[in-house]
Amino acid sequence: MDQRATQPQLTETAEVVRRLRVNRFIDRLFAGATRFFAILVTASVLGILITLINGALPALQKFGLAFFYSAQWNPVTDQYGALVPIVGTLVTSLIAMLIAIPVSFGIALFITELAPTWLKRPVGTAVELLAAIPSIIYGMWGLFVFAPLFADNIQPWVSDHIGQWPLIGFLFQGPPLGIGVFTAGLILAIMVIPFIAAVMRDVFEVVPPVLKESAYGLGATTWEVVRQVVLPYTKIGVVGGIMLGLGRALGETMAVTFVIGNSHQLSSSLFMPGNTISSALANEFTEASGEMYTSALIGLGLVLFIITFLVLAAAKLLLVRLKAQEGKST
Repeated sequence: MDQRATQPQLTETAEVVRRLRVNRFIDRLFAGATRFFAILVTASVLGILITLINGALPALQKFGLAFFYSAQWNPVTDQYGALVPIVGTLVTSLIAMLIAIPVSFGIALFITELAPTWLKRPVGTAVELLAAIPSIIYGMWGLFVFAPLFADNIQPWVSDHIGQWPLIGFLFQGPPLGIGVFTAGLILAIMVIPFIAAVMRDVFEVVPPVLKESAYGLGATTWEVVRQVVLPYTKIGVVGGIMLGLGRALGETMAVTFVIGNSHQLSSSLFMPGNTISSALANEFTEASGEMYTSALIGLGLVLFIITFLVLAAAKLLLVRLKAQEGKST
């Protein structure tokens, strides 16, 4: 009688042990696979960095640190400096962020807090569709539609009025060409707005409704709810969305190539043509002849890699500090 009772228990115990072994094997397999892919990504990044350093080494050995602060770029005499593309990359990205961040914040705030229910989905879909447009379409639109309109109607007025202001007037002087650093920055802003706005909208929507309803119940206005409830709760996600847009702006190629003018001349005016690292690589890499010319272009790629790495590292450091401050405040 006891043997009959214990037989099913032994069978059940053996089945449990078998399942535990299978689950343990699957866990080890999953952990090994994720570790392999993590190492693969790290190895890929290191491989890219080593390749860029190896390719840029001839130019760096010849020009030294002058490669980073020289504005001379002359393939005929084999004299190369990366200052103009570096400045163009940073300035166009800065212009894009100055325009895109407040606009994206307004779009996300309207969708999550102010828009009626029937309007939220159409507006959100329209913003997401902007992200699906290829960058070359933005570039063509900027060159054939926006640049002539800007040169004929907006740039002359800005040059005549704002161009005369002290301290900042020199930034808006120059002939009405339509293309230039400011145009490239504006096109970049239009391109990164969908990414930043989508991230902000998503993080705003995860705020618990009870927190906002409590603030409204205490008599807070919409702006007070956003400033004192929504933003403190979602600031890490907001910073992440901004850094995502900044990364897109730093590495954008085709749209900038169409509208920036592709000139290796350093100018104080935002309306004058300039260059970025990505546009210089797109325009000149296929035509590069000679070891030094190719090495200088690869050196530009190395500089862009370093800039992107520093931006991402700064973003990560900022997020860590924000998390630490949250822990102290609680």
